[in-house]
Amino acid sequence: MREATSKLQGWFAGRLPDDWFTGPPTVSYDREEIVVVGPLSEPKLAKDADDDAKTAARRARIAGFREDTREQRMRIADEAEPRFGRKVAWGAECGDEGVIFASLGVPVMTRLRMRERAVLDTLVEASVARSRSEALAWCVRLVQQHEGDWIEQLREALVHVEKVRAEGPASDG
Repeated sequence: MREATSKLQGWFAGRLPDDWFTGPPTVSYDREEIVVVGPLSEPKLAKDADDDAKTAARRARIAGFREDTREQRMRIADEAEPRFGRKVAWGAECGDEGVIFASLGVPVMTRLRMRERAVLDTLVEASVARSRSEALAWCVRLVQQHEGDWIEQLREALVHVEKVRAEGPASDG
């Protein structure tokens, strides 16, 4: 996912109600989808509240936001989708808790050799995943988790490549 362009960020900043989030939402996108995630205020708890109580309160705050804003979020998404040519997903963060409410599961075509398919099939047979598709998604999440810094460096490098490409001579072909 890429961080939103200033136009995309600005459109959502102007369109979202000011009282939804405690700070500016993070707007990111890829070829198919825009994801808008905003910070919510921390619930007020007793000073001696344990971690379980804090987690439950934060999750409840996020769930409440999701339900209370559903109609308005859908109206905003309906406006944004034709304008930007992508579906819109929503999420919220509260303290250490974060939830993306509904995000696209986009099919991706890939060609795998027998040894690579065997890895996916092992994950399915071991009930780590229900299908090859879910097993592949699991593998991608694992790489993201363990090689996150490296992936982020690649993304940053791609931003520079896109900038240089845009500044270069125009192609006639």
